[in-house]
Amino acid sequence: MLNLPRLPIPATTPTKTALGRWMEGQRLNGHEHPVTHPWYKILWLTGVDYFSTLGYQPGIALIAAGALSPFATLILILVTLFCALPVYMQVASRSYIGQGSIAMLENLLPGWWGKLMILILIGFVSTDYLITMTLSAADAALHAVENPYLSPYLGGHQMGSTLFLLVLLGMVFLKGMKEAIGLAMATAIPYIFLNLIIIIRGFMEIANHPEYFQNWRHTLEIHGDIGSLLLISVLTFPKLALGLSGFETGVAVMPWMKDQAKMAEGSYPIDRIRGTRKLLIAAAIIMSFLLLASSWITTLLIPPEASRAGGQAAGRALAYLAHQLLGSTFGTIYDFVTIAILWFAGASAMAGMLSLIPRYLPKLGMAPQWTIHSRPLILLLFSINVFITLFFHADVEAQAGAYATGVLVVMLSASMAVAISLWKGESDALSKPAAAKLKSIYFWIVTLIFCYTLIDNVIGRPDGLIIATCFSLAILIFGGLSRYRRATELRVSEIVFADEESEAFWPMLLKRQVNLVPISTGSPDMRKRKIKMIRERYTTKAPIAFVHVDLLDNRSTFMASLKLKIRKEEGHYLLSISGAVATANTVAYLSELMDPACIFLTLSRKNIIMQSFRYFLLGEGEVGLSVYMILLRYWKWTPEDDLRPTIFLVSE
Repeated sequence: MLNLPRLPIPATTPTKTALGRWMEGQRLNGHEHPVTHPWYKILWLTGVDYFSTLGYQPGIALIAAGALSPFATLILILVTLFCALPVYMQVASRSYIGQGSIAMLENLLPGWWGKLMILILIGFVSTDYLITMTLSAADAALHAVENPYLSPYLGGHQMGSTLFLLVLLGMVFLKGMKEAIGLAMATAIPYIFLNLIIIIRGFMEIANHPEYFQNWRHTLEIHGDIGSLLLISVLTFPKLALGLSGFETGVAVMPWMKDQAKMAEGSYPIDRIRGTRKLLIAAAIIMSFLLLASSWITTLLIPPEASRAGGQAAGRALAYLAHQLLGSTFGTIYDFVTIAILWFAGASAMAGMLSLIPRYLPKLGMAPQWTIHSRPLILLLFSINVFITLFFHADVEAQAGAYATGVLVVMLSASMAVAISLWKGESDALSKPAAAKLKSIYFWIVTLIFCYTLIDNVIGRPDGLIIATCFSLAILIFGGLSRYRRATELRVSEIVFADEESEAFWPMLLKRQVNLVPISTGSPDMRKRKIKMIRERYTTKAPIAFVHVDLLDNRSTFMASLKLKIRKEEGHYLLSISGAVATANTVAYLSELMDPACIFLTLSRKNIIMQSFRYFLLGEGEVGLSVYMILLRYWKWTPEDDLRPTIFLVSE
């Protein structure tokens, strides 16, 4: 089948100023990254997000759990290995071009209710990514201002240092960030190595001074026996949920993953999926060891007064030990590497936002057209980051609640999507469908665990839910305004012929050879009445091309690919179009392709407010006036080379 010619989508006239040309200088790429790498290199791209949480996680654990930090961290590790890891291994098998769990839910929940949930979820994911940028920058600034060599110059200027790092992050992306893998390896590998040195030195200190362990045991006796300790730890571990961040990034980087086999159309990229699973397992094991070991040494070696909010170790527990145990020179090296990885974690989150927004919102009509350009989007995200930083006063601990809420909602949605997929019998690319039901039950249990963790976190830190909800409301409001403004675009990506007969008839409809008449039904009686009415009221002898549009059941999608079937009867033509999302937009698009002599549009004479809502949500409503408005907008945008068709608004 041959495709009909495609018309450009109406947009504003390109800006001719130097600033406008600069803004439009970078377009966001598609799903595939042009250069791919083995999984063990991509690991570090995920690691800058995941491993960087060591910069603040041990300090947050001390504030939340105190002496019970190792036990609470152990519960966190069990949740990581037996809940989060299995969930995202399943997500990797079902979302192998980097869409993540959102794409799974989008496929499982079609229609407007499904889209509403997706938009709300995007708000929480945005909270996760945006707070990653601001929290990481704030903690990097904290490491800088607390450093003994930098403190005389930066002391008391954490806010300014945080904003400087955010400005630097924005400038790098405005220029165009290249060699991300190399930068990730250059920051993550030294960071892991330095943390291992601190951990080893910390355990040596504990071995040389047994009183540290004895003092810790005496503190634990206050909380009761081992059963009581574990129960308290289970109740406390949700406050450590920041240690779960990074899994969604592990799936998002899949387009960077090398796939050795040449994938046939419709098949699975098995090598990429297996590589991603190896990446997730390796990251989870490395991080589990680092979290558990760091929680032991920070709990036993850091005095309680230093670990409290506002203390010297708050938000930088391992950096505190680096200076105390290994000296200011080593501590300064550790500070600089920590600043680098925390800054690059913000870069990873920025890349995630630049992928997330263009991938979902435009196809729902929920984003303006300039989101296809990276620079204006980067400036918007930078402005939001500045607002968040000022709102939280660049306080690491104050942002932890919002960050954890975003992370947990994303994980909850991922586990729910996996459970629903398995319950429906949808096996992944690397397993058989036989045990899908049993797996589904397991992942429903995982969903309950994440649900408990989220609820506990929200009860303890309701500000996180409030902030994430504000993001979701902002997306719904501004997305709704965007869809309203874009409603009169043509909203058709292409039209294909249904058969060879339709293709043969097509040249007979072009260049003012016919009159175009949209009809609501394909009834022959209706067509006869229309012909009689037009012949009696108007002076035209050209054949009539009736257009009947069949809409999709799911009309929440903004664009559509259509199929056109043409038949001739009694000297006139019947054009049947299937797969549309909006009747008026489809008629307008077809009119621009055909260039008819006249267009006869029937007015419904129904309540205009109700018809507007039906058009906005369902693609129906007042077709006549809508076609007229769409064509007017299109004609203002396109050059007038030929005469426009004459439009008649007919009231029956």
